Amino acid sequence: MTGRYVVARAADIPDGGRVLVEVGGRQVGVFNIGGSFYGLINRCPHKGAEMCKGTVVAGLSSARPGEFEYDESTALLVCPWHGWEFDVRTGRSYVDPRTRLRTYDVEVAGRDEVGGVPVAGRVPGPYTAETVEVGVEDEYVVVDLRRSARKEAR
Repeated sequence: MTGRYVVARAADIPDGGRVLVEVGGRQVGVFNIGGSFYGLINRCPHKGAEMCKGTVVAGLSSARPGEFEYDESTALLVCPWHGWEFDVRTGRSYVDPRTRLRTYDVEVAGRDEVGGVPVAGRVPGPYTAETVEVGVEDEYVVVDLRRSARKEAR
């Protein structure tokens, strides 16, 4: 799996939006979260659902009954089949500690850091969603499967 693919103009994917594209023979969901772009392979590792068609929600935690904290800094993709949640930035699952989607780094060209944002009050499971490298070059969103393949080889 190699190659770079221009998939959209950055302006065509609004904050909180997504686009599903076919690259390198695989369907990829590209998400705009707060102006940063992230990519996930459109397949849930649990039962193969089309992951990227799920709802994106913010984190919610509770220290005791009747109290909760809404964390808008998180972006959790909810599997449309079983409701399992995966962090859009890292692919990490927070529902079943034994299940993890394979991830690929996704980034906007010119930015130094992508993903790996800790989520307060959540304990990561051992599985991660499959992500792909995404960048913005000259106002176009580019999926780079070459960088994802190199990371996977490490």
